[in-house]
Amino acid sequence: MAKDAAVELAVGDRTVRLSSPDRVYFAARGETKLDLVRYYLAVGDGIVRALRERPCMLHRFPSGVAGQKVHQKRVPNGAPPWLETVRVHFPRYGRHADELCVTELAHVAWAVQMSTVEFHPWNSRRADTEKPDEWRIDLDPMPECGFDTVRRVAHVAHEVLDDLGAVGWPKTSGGSGLHIYVRIEPRWGFGDVRRAALAFAREVERRAPEEVTTTWWRKDRDPKKLFVDYNQNARDHTIASAYSVRGVPEATVSTPIRWDEVDDVEPRECTIATVPARFAELGDLHAGIDETAYSLETLLEWADRDGLEAEEP
Repeated sequence: MAKDAAVELAVGDRTVRLSSPDRVYFAARGETKLDLVRYYLAVGDGIVRALRERPCMLHRFPSGVAGQKVHQKRVPNGAPPWLETVRVHFPRYGRHADELCVTELAHVAWAVQMSTVEFHPWNSRRADTEKPDEWRIDLDPMPECGFDTVRRVAHVAHEVLDDLGAVGWPKTSGGSGLHIYVRIEPRWGFGDVRRAALAFAREVERRAPEEVTTTWWRKDRDPKKLFVDYNQNARDHTIASAYSVRGVPEATVSTPIRWDEVDDVEPRECTIATVPARFAELGDLHAGIDETAYSLETLLEWADRDGLEAEEP
């Protein structure tokens, strides 16, 4: 095969053409566009489960991750007829977008052909895009906050979830933090889900006041603390999905983990080179995430108690 000649990949019942397969996307180990799509095929069940039926923003890197990043909401003209989309509206701007809606692995491979590295889905599904079914807990360390603090706060968050009777599904962020996802009943709008997330964050802060902040403005936060970023639950806010690669030279992956791995996981070791073998051994650690949905009623009672507002500041 000539260098950079296109290749055709069989993905389920589809054939996906991959142009420039030898283009280097990740400089740390010289991994290519073809390496990237092979990674996503290796974790296929996991990435499809994480994205299924959700509007999805694509973070594209046409020249590799050292180049410009493009945030793409709209599926471009000329997409294959088997690609699925969902229309979402942006009332503030009077616009809408037909976003990718993954229902099969070929949709993911097509997105990689379009130079997508990161997948950022909404926390709602196309059946009702205004009613989230996923609550996202983003443990975001400030610049002088070490990962040992992230580990400790994750355990505090786990304790609060246990007290609520909710099941949390942790994963590395692919960066310096951790994410925890909770399936919720799709009964509430984004404002109430965000308000519930803030009530949870405040409870974590009460239990670990020396290490946690919920201060909204970044300039006002203690740089040694961890911010529980409740605003990731606001409408049209997205974070990298489980199994999404991150746009960094090391090709790190936002990787599902077990709770008993929190104290030992090294996020920088979770990459497109290592996660496929882990997936082959352990399967998708988020495979059971859809089995139970949690009610937000208790958290909303906490929010009422604390006088928390639904809207963003």
